[in-house]
Amino acid sequence: MHAQRAWPVNLADHETLARAHLTPEADAYFNGGAADEITMAANRQAWAAIPLWPRVLRLRAAPCLKTPLLGRTWPSPVLVAPMAQQGWLHPDAERATALAASALGAGMVLSMQANTPLEHIAQDVAQEPGRGPLWFQLYHLGNRGHTLALAQRAAEAGYEALVLTVDAPIHGVRDRERRHPGHPPRALAQPHMPTPASGAEGLDALLRQAATWEDVVWLQSRSPLPLLLKGILHPADARTACELGVAGVIVSNHGGRVLDTAPSTATALPLVADAVAGRAAVLVDGGLRRGTDILKALALGAHGVLVGRPVLHGLAHAGAQGAAHVLRLLQDELMAAMALCGLADIAAIDRACLQPQ
Repeated sequence: MHAQRAWPVNLADHETLARAHLTPEADAYFNGGAADEITMAANRQAWAAIPLWPRVLRLRAAPCLKTPLLGRTWPSPVLVAPMAQQGWLHPDAERATALAASALGAGMVLSMQANTPLEHIAQDVAQEPGRGPLWFQLYHLGNRGHTLALAQRAAEAGYEALVLTVDAPIHGVRDRERRHPGHPPRALAQPHMPTPASGAEGLDALLRQAATWEDVVWLQSRSPLPLLLKGILHPADARTACELGVAGVIVSNHGGRVLDTAPSTATALPLVADAVAGRAAVLVDGGLRRGTDILKALALGAHGVLVGRPVLHGLAHAGAQGAAHVLRLLQDELMAAMALCGLADIAAIDRACLQPQ
C-alpha cells in the first residue's frame, strides 16, 4: 500500500522543496533580486508589518471570494503573475501553471517570455467556466509592428486584457545571477519574442527602444483589448495612466529584480490607490506569501493581487499539482483571515480592517 503524499503546509515549505530541484543558475534566476536584494526582502517584510484589526460576532457563513474586475465577476481576487521561462522549471511549463490557475478559479497573466505559445494556453483554459481572468503580458521592445501583432494574436485567441510591463527598460544589477551565470536551456522556445536585432546591446541601445508615454498612447489607441500598466509605484505615474484611459495599473517593483531600494509594494499601494481614485483597476504583486497578505492588499485599495515566485516553487517540485496547491493554500488562508475579521465578502474589505498605524 502506497503512503499518501504529505503536502507542504505553507508557501515557505514549497520554496524549500523547490530549491532542492533547482541548479544554482536556475535558483539565482528565479529567486534572486537586484543588488543587495533590499527591495525583495522589504516586499515580504512590509506586508508582515501591517496589523490586521479583527472584528467578532459578525459571520455565520463562509466568506465569498467572488471578485469584480474589468467589468466581470471572477471566482477569486488572485491571479498568477507573468513569469518567464517556466520550461526551465518543469517540462509542462506554462501549461501546467495555467491549468493549476484555472482549476482554482485564479487568473493567469501569460508572460511574453513564455516557452509556450499563447494560443496553446488559451486552448487549454479559455473555455473553462470556473477559471479566472486570462491576460497576456507585453514588453514594448521598440518594434510597434511586433507589439501590435502580439496584441491581435492574444485577442483572437481569447485573452481578455493586455498587461504592458513598464518598469524594466533595462535589467537590474543582479548580483546573485552574476555569481551563478547561466541561461535557460537552448531547446526552450521563445514563441513571442522578436528576433534580436544585430548590433550593440549597451545601455544606450536598450533605452532607445524603451517604451515611453507616447508608446502607451499609441498602444491604447490601437489595442484590441483593455490595457493595464504593470510596474507603477509613483502616484504621479498612476495619475498619468488614468488620464490616458488605461483600464488598470499594477503596483509592482518587478519582485525586487530591477531597482534595489525602490519602495515595497505594500508601501506604494495605498498612495497609488488614492491617486487612481476609482478611475481604473488597481492590482499589486510582490512578496505576497500568506492569505493575510492578500487581505491587507485588498484593504489598502487593490482590486486583485498577482502571485509570482510561490507558484513557480510549486511548479518546480510538483508540476501543475504543486502550483495548484500553492494557490489553494493562499485562498484557504484568505478565507480564514476574512472570517476572523468578520468579512463576509470581498466588497466588505476596506482600510477599517487594518489597525491604524
